[in-house]
Amino acid sequence: MSSLLVWSMILLSIAVDAQTDHILSAKNLFGSLNARHIGPALMSGRINDLEVHPTNKRIIYAGTAGGGVWKSNDAGTTFNPIFDEYCQSIGAVGIDPTNPDNVIYVGTGETWTRNSVSVGDGLYKSVDGGSNWTKLGFDKSERIANIIVNPKNANEVYVAVLGALWSDSDERGIYKSIDAGKTWNQILYVNEKTGAADLAMDPNDPSILYASMWEFRRTPWSFESGGANSALYKSTDGGATWNKIHNGFPEGNLGRLGIAVAKSDSNILYTVIEAEEDERKGLYRSDDAGENWKQLNNDFGITVRPFYFSRIVVDPRDPNVIVKGGLNGSISRDGGKTFKSLGNMHSDIHDIVFDIHDSDRIYAGTDGGVYRSMNGGTTMEIVENLPLSQFYHISLDDAEPYNIYGGLQDNGSWYGPSSSSGGIEARDWNSIGAGDGFRVLKHPTKNIIYSEMQGAENVWRYDVENNLLKTIQPLPQKGNAKLRYNWNAPMAISNFQPDRFYMGSQFLHKSEDMGDTWTIISPDLTTNDKTKQEQENSGGLSKDNSGAENHTTIFTIAESPLDQNIIWVGTDDGNMQVTVDGGRTWTNTATAIEGLPKNTWVYHIEPSSHEKGTAYAVFEGHSTGDMNPYTYKTTDFGKTWKSIITDEIVGFVRNIQEDYVNPNLLFLGTEFGLYITLDGGNSWTKFTNNMPSVAVHFIDLHKKTNDLVMGTHGRGIIIIDDISPLREITSEALSKKVHFFNSKPFVMKDQGGFSGSFGTETQFVGSNPSTAAHIKYLLPKRHTFGKMSLEIQDMEGKKITTLSPGKSKGINIVDWNYTIKQPKVAKGKTFSFGGFTAPRVKEGTYKAVLTKGKDTFEHEFEVVYDKHANLTAEESEIKYQTIMKLYDMTQDLAYMVYELDATLEKVTNKKLKNSLNELKETLVITTGDNYVGSAEPQLREKLSELYSKLASSYDKPSSNELDFLSMLEERFNNAQSMFTKYKKKAKLKDLQLKSFNDFINE
Repeated sequence: MSSLLVWSMILLSIAVDAQTDHILSAKNLFGSLNARHIGPALMSGRINDLEVHPTNKRIIYAGTAGGGVWKSNDAGTTFNPIFDEYCQSIGAVGIDPTNPDNVIYVGTGETWTRNSVSVGDGLYKSVDGGSNWTKLGFDKSERIANIIVNPKNANEVYVAVLGALWSDSDERGIYKSIDAGKTWNQILYVNEKTGAADLAMDPNDPSILYASMWEFRRTPWSFESGGANSALYKSTDGGATWNKIHNGFPEGNLGRLGIAVAKSDSNILYTVIEAEEDERKGLYRSDDAGENWKQLNNDFGITVRPFYFSRIVVDPRDPNVIVKGGLNGSISRDGGKTFKSLGNMHSDIHDIVFDIHDSDRIYAGTDGGVYRSMNGGTTMEIVENLPLSQFYHISLDDAEPYNIYGGLQDNGSWYGPSSSSGGIEARDWNSIGAGDGFRVLKHPTKNIIYSEMQGAENVWRYDVENNLLKTIQPLPQKGNAKLRYNWNAPMAISNFQPDRFYMGSQFLHKSEDMGDTWTIISPDLTTNDKTKQEQENSGGLSKDNSGAENHTTIFTIAESPLDQNIIWVGTDDGNMQVTVDGGRTWTNTATAIEGLPKNTWVYHIEPSSHEKGTAYAVFEGHSTGDMNPYTYKTTDFGKTWKSIITDEIVGFVRNIQEDYVNPNLLFLGTEFGLYITLDGGNSWTKFTNNMPSVAVHFIDLHKKTNDLVMGTHGRGIIIIDDISPLREITSEALSKKVHFFNSKPFVMKDQGGFSGSFGTETQFVGSNPSTAAHIKYLLPKRHTFGKMSLEIQDMEGKKITTLSPGKSKGINIVDWNYTIKQPKVAKGKTFSFGGFTAPRVKEGTYKAVLTKGKDTFEHEFEVVYDKHANLTAEESEIKYQTIMKLYDMTQDLAYMVYELDATLEKVTNKKLKNSLNELKETLVITTGDNYVGSAEPQLREKLSELYSKLASSYDKPSSNELDFLSMLEERFNNAQSMFTKYKKKAKLKDLQLKSFNDFINE
């Protein structure tokens, strides 16, 4: 049966399944299908909170903006994740000082409230050092700013809840538990718009608390920091009563306030105040526990972006040494009168902690990861193994291995390979953009890359070969309206015309020459609501017009892969426009969706690869306080829409990817991870195999490799290699005892090089995909009783190797590295590295034979040589036969030495014994060690070395190698003849020896 016919039958089966609306749940079926993390950590990501163990200076926790909680056991040299199964947006980490090795609290939801922050889902607790977690409530808190455990009473816990960013919420303020988190009481609450931004406890008297309350609100088009309800409070009775402590504060409304208490003198307090008057903003100090305050500093480094930088930290040993988070981070050693910048590191410093024993050791959490200083902040070094990069969008190319392109929050734009010798290292990533990076696109046929920074401030066309850079963004034209670009401005390349390039403002712009000239091919496709276009007034008490609040703009552009005249456009204010005539006419299809709140952001549109009229649309309303998931499908160009969201999905949706082969197979990127459906959206299952609950901002599917590639906002690039088995999970496949998945021919890769791993000991190194043959099969039920075995056989039924079968329900993947077993090597004084090398089989057709109880199932698959080796069929055959000749000689020599050793034990004739020993000394090394004391190589070593070189090489044997083999073969034959002569002289008729096969297989 031809492979084309097989695939036709598969597609027919899929098509039949697609016509039904029955439930085909993927629950418990993912099995061995695992995610692979490739980072990068080179640019890391935003840190929200740092905490140090109160008695062990080696233990540090990092609560990240979107990458979960990480723990270091080596003073910040390396970190490991401890919170992957839960919400990855972290607001605060709290350690119980009475049991710091075991009891940890985590409050979710980032508290540095920029436009792109994720959301939290409550408070968690671990009693075993982070191995296991229990949720303690606060489901609607959205973001938790601080957690404090009474150092004299572990049952007494305080939580500061900042609360919802985009909407009113009564789950805000200060909460207290007197039973270690089982129950909670709200002990300080102001109103639905004011949350607790900070909380501090007097280190000498735990009944004294300080709380910062902040009135704030963000919308998609504005931000307001400050109001009449922002205030600093103090309680002296464990939170039972609270009083404002504003004596010396600025008049009028206040914004965000930070609070810090000096551990060495708790009468000394510091706060950073956002006020109405610029000259009254800045650092304030109290020397009488908050009774009176005095302004000390109004420098730009202290007052810049107070909503984003309010953290202030006091050296635990010196009340006059303070560090303020900020654009660059500032340190004062005179009690706040003067400041200087911390050492060179990534900008935007959000938290700082001092080492518990040595104040010269400082740790800083930034938008680019964690930094360490050993000299009081003068110089800073980055922690190199925190893969927290926050991608907004990704794209792929067709290189081998393919590259991933993407833009990062506050870390520019980059591209890097999906695999690399020795793993994907920091050095494998290439910078191709600055600022906040968003969409990055590779030209389909030329070595040109498009990238951008926020608000289309710059859109670059980069000629990689010639290292030439040009800005190409559409500019305002005379007579046209001012262009409005989203902070995350959309770009797209045509599927049909490689030089055609699209960009979106409020109009759709098209270029036929890679951005040199532009034409507007649409009217204003947004609502053009003027009330949402006043970004210059955004910020509240401190103006903050970064472009992040640009609104009534186009956000997504999607050209149909089936027809270049069909283009979909989605806007951030809820319009979903489609043209079927290349832009001459447009129809807003969002109005046809029942139940969708008006003006909900159109976050992604996915035109189908199967039918022109079919498309998927993702709407995202979290920036109006609507956390519900919205994803719809149309089959008639948007005239009607059907929701494909089910109750299984938790978290709002950002992206959807349709499979290119099976239209029922869809992948959904949500704020809390990846969901997969096998039945077109009738049911969804969360994918958790090495996949954290991270915000998946963009998904792409590589057409050649079938790899699902995800750009996450906090854990970098995550790949699920070859999702093709999911295409074949149908009702028919689940009705079988075993279903083998089809596979393309497996390539025995020869490519490889030097990994250059020096210097990566403390770095994150992304894992490579396996190059083995993957035997993939589906078990509808877990195998629990009876024998189960798996063999690889040739087409004549000869066993090549035995593998350990997977027995789990769902997809099982068993790897075979194309080899038979390693050769048996003669016993000697030293190692023989040939014994660690297994020879590969020839290319051809093989079969996997699975025995399950009394049943046997067979699956044929093809193995081919690597085309990059450039060997002819004849050369490949010569290579194989030469390697196997050396393999056989190696084993024959091993048996000869075994027989010789047995003979030596029995021989009593001294002369013959000496002769046998002399012969052995020519066969194997009998003295020395495995390093510098090694003796002269003998026959075993020379055979082994030549064998391992040829077996590990991509190339055919050279004439020099063949000549050397001929010389070794002659030496081997002579040795065999000599040993035969000595055996005759020995006349040992009762010598008990294993057979050759028993010896080789023992």
